[in-house]
Amino acid sequence: MLFLKAVLMGLAIAAPLGPIGALCIQRTLARGLWAGVAGGLGTALADALYASLAAAGFAAFAAALARIELPLGLLGGAFLIWLGGRGWPRGTPAPRAVDAGQDRTPGLLATTATTFALTLANPATILSFAAIFAGLGLARQADAVSAALVVAGVFAGSMAWWLLLSGLVAALHHRLPGGFALWVARISSLMMAGFGVWALARALGGLILRG
Repeated sequence: MLFLKAVLMGLAIAAPLGPIGALCIQRTLARGLWAGVAGGLGTALADALYASLAAAGFAAFAAALARIELPLGLLGGAFLIWLGGRGWPRGTPAPRAVDAGQDRTPGLLATTATTFALTLANPATILSFAAIFAGLGLARQADAVSAALVVAGVFAGSMAWWLLLSGLVAALHHRLPGGFALWVARISSLMMAGFGVWALARALGGLILRG
């Protein structure tokens, strides 16, 4: 039951189509299935890291988040804005990948690292993680076996969502209109920039109130 709760938590955090989801769709359309899966892996690893920190001690986890909320908000917001500007399509987009094997390992590793850092620095992910963790009663589990089950479940749930999303996009990309990838890239960039502005405004607002 604890593992299933953690799987549900991983799904609940990964499923909402935020900037990371839009980025996953964009990369799958542009570079094939494994690019989307690599991005999902980075997010799932970040979710598992947060789960391991929370399982080690929920009270300590909440206190640590409170201490690093401001720098995470500033860094995460700036990173989201930069990523949104960098991802905005310029000129004619490259043809969509047909063969997932076209990707090379260094590119996939970079994709995983980018989404890992983006997920860690995303304030919305941090807040939803803490809220769902408490809501499902996972904070009451303190032993090592329970902690391992929580971490494994969160990773499995998150990774299952990204595999499903990337697989569906890769399977249906031939049936999508030609301009679909361009609009996904634009929406993804706008979403990331918008979340970045919100994160910066929230962090700066907290800094002003503290001052």
